[in-house]
Amino acid sequence: MTFADLATGDAVFVAANTLTYHFEPHPRWGPACTQLLQQIENQQLAGYTSSHVIAEVSHRLMTIEAHKLLGWQIPGIGNRLRTNPTEVRKLALFRASVEKLLQGRLQILLVTPAHLAAGVALCQQLGLLTNDGLIIALLQAHGLSKIASNDADFDGVPGITRYAPV
Repeated sequence: MTFADLATGDAVFVAANTLTYHFEPHPRWGPACTQLLQQIENQQLAGYTSSHVIAEVSHRLMTIEAHKLLGWQIPGIGNRLRTNPTEVRKLALFRASVEKLLQGRLQILLVTPAHLAAGVALCQQLGLLTNDGLIIALLQAHGLSKIASNDADFDGVPGITRYAPV
């Protein structure tokens, strides 16, 4: 299934890679991600994400911005940013992207301790990584079954349908 298969009025959880491909336009997947977010802004779709997904996107966009602006290599860039706060202060695009998300129509689900407990249990049960298990816990808690993601790890989760950009 692709984003184009979502019907008007559908509720969909938007994963980190979809947001990242929108803000840091990917040549293949970026246009579909931007169109999906526009459909959410136009209220053709009900869009959801979570506070932890936005934090993940923020970090990824920060590393991409540092790579481009500062010329740093991607491997080890997190540690390099951590030890160079003066350079981090020069970065602004990641923040503008987060602020745009916060001002838009994407509904942001907050992570509670109960979601964390359910998420780590799902990791072990389904063989998912932590952030993915937490997303599934949030989907289940909020009665959502559709996810916009390029991550095939969600394909084996019972009751969840993944929609890829293309």
